[in-house]
Amino acid sequence: MRLWKTVLAATAVALGCGTTALAARTDLVLGMVLEPPHLDPTAGAAAAIREVTYANIFEGLTRIGPNGEVLPDLAESWTISEDGKVYTFKLHTGVKFHDGTDFDASDVKFSLDRARAENSQNAQKQLFAAIDTVDVIDPATVKVTLKQPQGSFLYNMGWGDAVIVAPESAETNKEKPIGTGPFKFQNWAKGSSVTLVKSDNYWGAPVSLDKAEFRFIPDASAAVPAMLSGDVQAFPNMPTSDSLSQFQSDPRFKVVVGSTEGETILAMNNGKPPFDQIKVRQAISYALDRKAIIDGASEGLGQPIGSHMSPSSKDYVDLTGTYPHDAAKAKELLKEAGLEGGTKVTLKLPPPPYARLGGEIIASQLRDVGIEAEIIPVEWAQWLDQVFTKKDYDLTIVSHVEPNDIGIYARKDYYFNYQNPEFNKVIEELDLTADEGKRKELLGKAQKILADGAVVGFLFELPKVGVWDAKIEGLWQNQPVPANDLTRVKWND
Repeated sequence: MRLWKTVLAATAVALGCGTTALAARTDLVLGMVLEPPHLDPTAGAAAAIREVTYANIFEGLTRIGPNGEVLPDLAESWTISEDGKVYTFKLHTGVKFHDGTDFDASDVKFSLDRARAENSQNAQKQLFAAIDTVDVIDPATVKVTLKQPQGSFLYNMGWGDAVIVAPESAETNKEKPIGTGPFKFQNWAKGSSVTLVKSDNYWGAPVSLDKAEFRFIPDASAAVPAMLSGDVQAFPNMPTSDSLSQFQSDPRFKVVVGSTEGETILAMNNGKPPFDQIKVRQAISYALDRKAIIDGASEGLGQPIGSHMSPSSKDYVDLTGTYPHDAAKAKELLKEAGLEGGTKVTLKLPPPPYARLGGEIIASQLRDVGIEAEIIPVEWAQWLDQVFTKKDYDLTIVSHVEPNDIGIYARKDYYFNYQNPEFNKVIEELDLTADEGKRKELLGKAQKILADGAVVGFLFELPKVGVWDAKIEGLWQNQPVPANDLTRVKWND
């Protein structure tokens, strides 16, 4: 019998039942590679923030389900005007924030206006750019008027960046997050873990877990013993897959391989020489041997990509043949770009294994064509500051796990430093289009522009390799948004 089972024999005797009962466990320790820099999803880009808070602490008007579907959340229903510009949301009533304050339409207005304000810290401010006005009709009704129709508006409102916060607690959510979700924040042991507990006054369907600890284990070699010992019962994104066979052969565990929205790329600073030359970017793309990178960085589980779209998307176009591995062609293009003698660059690598392992392989492949890449390991906070914010880099490897985010290449000040009016026009038209056929056409065009321009080195779609106790159910197989949604997680004994 496992140590984590709770034996209720004493209770059974006291009740005169004469039998031994076993209660299902109600706590969970869940492993994560990266610790979030803070816990406010409306004020930071790190996916780890949402992996702790999404659907657990914070909720939005809508939410994204485990299969990428748009579901009602704080909005129980909505209507859309004939011109597609006015969304009227009917809100759930009787909802409270974790500090006891009431949730109503004024909180929706506050959150959306705050997210789109000029001084907004929201990492996905573009999600709210189409909003013209937000009006409170009554405490349970809010009207959002758009500047123009936007086919993805309801989906956008389901992102972790679009959760609803209260004016009373918005400024302190980084350290003490207060939302309307089924779990409330209890403690953050910096460098170790974040602990959530069940909210007693949750408005929705009750959750089964009373307590959940997110434990941060950045060392991949420590993840396996933590699971085998039972110290950690679930690792929804196992940091290493070279031990999968060990778990697959052990009936105590489930190994679940799914898909993510994580386009893993070798990002290039398009605004900085020599990467401002398309021939240099093309040469780098030809130098990349995706199969070797996938085998070494994701144990062969990643799916190759040729542009910024998940292969699981209905709108995906296979462009992996645009730049097949061809070292001779890479050398030829570098010569045409005036770099026949080679060049030296830096390659900044954040902590995830896909980056550190993939970086070693890519550096070797670049060396083969005359590009000497100096590897610079950086911690996640350094990456966010130096690369993402200050654009102080040559090359870097990162997985963009936000859903349907091809529009990031149209942002004026994004860290790629990519500027293409033709691409921007396609994205602008896409934002105005609700027709699925037309959207598919535009998304195909956008993917091809990025592929042809070798804007970044497109590598693979990050697989979701989950390992957890066989008695746990309700964790997501796939990851359509960065999340460890615990709302349906329970133990079966």
